[in-house]
Amino acid sequence: MAALSKLTARKSVVITGGVVAAFVAYKNLVAKRRKGRLWRILKVLIPGWFTAEAWFMILVAASLILRTYADVWMIQNGTAIESAIIGRDMSLFKVHLFKFIYAMPMISVINNSLKYGLNELKLRFRTRLTRYLFDKYLKGFTYYKMSNLDNRIANADQLLTQDVDKFCDSMAELYSNLSKPLLDICLYTSKLASSIGFQGPVIMLGYLAVSGAILTRLRRPVGRYTVKEQKLEGEYRFVNSRLITNSEEVAFYQGNKREQFIILATFNKLVDHLRDFIFFRLQMGFVDNIIAKYIATVFGYLVVSRPFLDLAHPRHLTSSHSERLEDYYKSGRMLVRMAEAIGRIVLAGREMTRLAGFTARITELMHVLDDLNKGQYQRTMVSDQSNGKSAKKTFKPGDGVIKNEDYVIRFEKVPLVTPNGDVLIEEMNFEVRSGMNVLVCGPNGCGKSSLFRVLGELWPLFGGKMTKPEKGKLFYVPQRPYMTVGTLRDQVIYPDSHNEQLKKGIQDSQLQDILQKVQLEYILEREGGWDSVQDWMDVLSGGEKQRIAMARLFYHRPQFAILDECTSAVSVDVEGFMYQYCREVGISLFTVSHRKSLWKHHEVNN
Repeated sequence: MAALSKLTARKSVVITGGVVAAFVAYKNLVAKRRKGRLWRILKVLIPGWFTAEAWFMILVAASLILRTYADVWMIQNGTAIESAIIGRDMSLFKVHLFKFIYAMPMISVINNSLKYGLNELKLRFRTRLTRYLFDKYLKGFTYYKMSNLDNRIANADQLLTQDVDKFCDSMAELYSNLSKPLLDICLYTSKLASSIGFQGPVIMLGYLAVSGAILTRLRRPVGRYTVKEQKLEGEYRFVNSRLITNSEEVAFYQGNKREQFIILATFNKLVDHLRDFIFFRLQMGFVDNIIAKYIATVFGYLVVSRPFLDLAHPRHLTSSHSERLEDYYKSGRMLVRMAEAIGRIVLAGREMTRLAGFTARITELMHVLDDLNKGQYQRTMVSDQSNGKSAKKTFKPGDGVIKNEDYVIRFEKVPLVTPNGDVLIEEMNFEVRSGMNVLVCGPNGCGKSSLFRVLGELWPLFGGKMTKPEKGKLFYVPQRPYMTVGTLRDQVIYPDSHNEQLKKGIQDSQLQDILQKVQLEYILEREGGWDSVQDWMDVLSGGEKQRIAMARLFYHRPQFAILDECTSAVSVDVEGFMYQYCREVGISLFTVSHRKSLWKHHEVNN
């Protein structure tokens, strides 16, 4: 009996860490809700009552309620079995034992339904949020603008993958860790009141309120630590992926020592922060033990023993020793379960603080995505000068006008301004009509690539009026072609899919003709046909990749094409044939190149 009393007291200790910890943390989250953070994400996760997510939440709630009542029944039935054993009542023992056997399948169904509902809820939350974020991230050129025009989000990949996963797990667990324990506390409080009176639960919850308020106040830094941890994890992941992406260039420079220094410096920042976090948790663990365990043990003993040590208690004036023993075991176990429920709320309080950190990061990402989709971006303006001269005008992004018109590119009083405010050219005026090929020359840094970024709408227009065909009728071929994941066919028709190719009425035989135009027909046999899947960035040589990029141009046949040093690894004769073919099919060219051999293919050289 003494052992059970001690166990009961120590379990109820968890009270300390208390519900108030959860309540105060919840209060903090409510404050954030006022700013629309958590509520905004919840509207994405659960868009309506008649959705799968809402039904799974109902399933989890029903399972939690049934599990709580099953726990109460198990305590009562288990106590009855033990009482029958002590009383040597075989018939009563059999009755309650068979009740337990009959109930086992149903209890197992309830437990597994709860696990299934929670796992499915986590997955559906993650699916909803991931699709919502990627719809915004991959809308237009938002993914480009986030990494090149806006400097508020440093590691979008970290936020879109790991942070979303952790947020959804935390959200689903919080739903379970709050709803069932609160129900348990209400149910066990009413049951305990009949055996030990209302004073016992009131004392426990009162101490819980005081200790929980103290602990929650001390745990406030957890949210800040969590946000910083995820940020540093993202930076560490970024420098590692950056080395993989640029491994060949680093190897040529023999820059392994320098890269090691960069990676380890980033890792050390993460380690220092994690060590600070560990030390903070150590301090909190010491306080938790004192407040939430040892002091609470005293209250646990007082609550459990009070009705049994009070000889004048009306409930036990006429009760026998066996009745008091059964009452004590039943009350003790309920008290233990109530303490466990409070303990789960304590953990939920900690999880709420952690969830607040993830909520802040996810909502920041959503806010930035919304801004970028509206054409608004924020970037540190480091300069407002051009070539050492003060700018005569003040330019604002989005002040220009873009008009779509076929077969013409026209700039009317358009300034060429970089996203950070550098003015390259205060005013440009020119017109290029279909059938004219233009060769753009000039030293590095004079604005050649900047002109095409404005033309491709990657950079905002700072003024004037730009007339151009729609995006699909203007095609860009870079010096370093991008090879997508997929088949050989996908490399030629990118960004179209195979179904889109067939809808256009283009057959594989026509794709083969295109490969012949760029003198790559041999690649079909070498790589095993159109459906062959390879790591094309490694399988193809530099010249082959550039010719694949030109094959894409011939497949799409736009009105205008921007060729940015895209034939630097191709022989002069093959290059000349491809340029001549562009003229034959009516593709007008903007070419950036220093090759004199290309002059003859262009009417205008600037």
